[in-house]
Amino acid sequence: MNIVANWSYPTAVKLGRGRINELADACKSLGMKKPLLVTDRGLASMAITGHALDVLEEAGLGRAIFADVDPNPNEKNLEAGVKAFRDGGHDGVVAFGGGSGLDLGKAVAFMVGQTRPVWDFEDIGDWWTRASTEGIAPIVAVPTTAGTGSEVGRASVITNSETHVKKIIFHPKFLPGVVIADPELTVGMPKMITAGTGMDAFAHCLEAYCSPFYHPMSQGIALEGMRLVKEFLPRAYRDGTDIEARTNMMSAAAMGAVAFQKGLGAIHSLSHPIGAIYNTHHGMTNAVVMPPVLRFNRPAIEEKIERAAAYLGISGGFDGFYDYVLSLRAELGVPENLTAMGIGQDRIDELAATAIEDPSCGGNPVPMTLENTRQLFVDCF
Repeated sequence: MNIVANWSYPTAVKLGRGRINELADACKSLGMKKPLLVTDRGLASMAITGHALDVLEEAGLGRAIFADVDPNPNEKNLEAGVKAFRDGGHDGVVAFGGGSGLDLGKAVAFMVGQTRPVWDFEDIGDWWTRASTEGIAPIVAVPTTAGTGSEVGRASVITNSETHVKKIIFHPKFLPGVVIADPELTVGMPKMITAGTGMDAFAHCLEAYCSPFYHPMSQGIALEGMRLVKEFLPRAYRDGTDIEARTNMMSAAAMGAVAFQKGLGAIHSLSHPIGAIYNTHHGMTNAVVMPPVLRFNRPAIEEKIERAAAYLGISGGFDGFYDYVLSLRAELGVPENLTAMGIGQDRIDELAATAIEDPSCGGNPVPMTLENTRQLFVDCF
């Protein structure tokens, strides 16, 4: 089944195999004449990146690339990207890759128009209104994984290289003008990355669905996103060339990011400090801490999860859903706990203190305190 779709929600999305060939047209539609493709080091030399640059070059848009991006991008990567943008006289960004490439590309496009430091635009209150909007460059986003959904997000996660704390930088203009979602770009993903990014999409949908805030639109999107992951992630994991499964996982990833406007929770507030300190894969870390967080939140989410389980075709209410999560993790080779992930317990106090400062914890169904968050970390080992 060949899925092709054009959506204008939450931005212009061009979904389907081979649609990377429309990249130059997408750039031109936003007025770009000399885009800078921003990606991470791992992708820089890959064939899919070379092809994207070929498409730009053949259309007379040059083939400029910036790839000095860490797996958890930081402000130093951002400063280097802004410098490359300005030095090259660019007028737009192609954010290309998984979460790190997409997040940094979006942040570069945003920061070329700013004079204040990036930390002044953290997702706190109305800090985003401090930004100057005139100089923000247009963005085309091209996801090469199916997990973060950053291609349809209005924020970037940037790690402070000195404090090792992940900060969420927010502005409505982070939302790309056009998204090219071509499932063929995800075919070469290693199994572990397919699993980790897919579980990231599932965590986004699950946490958004459980968040106590009122946002029925996001609630509905989260529920269907979980169903797509349940149906198609095992298929994409078993056979990386299954284009139908890859396409549906791209949809699920975008849905997770749209849904989490409703809020995230403890899964993310635990995994952000772990990733910042230990450089673990974000989606895989989410998958590892998911069962302890489900147990932690059970008193507040049991009825909600029963409704979700019924929709997903899982019998047994909350316990059935919990067992399903355990079996999905086992099928995808997710480490059983943080110990199996190679993390020691020597920095639990620091992790807990950082977790309760994370913006995600505000959306957790059970209020998080230093005490119960520390105990939650202990339960993850």
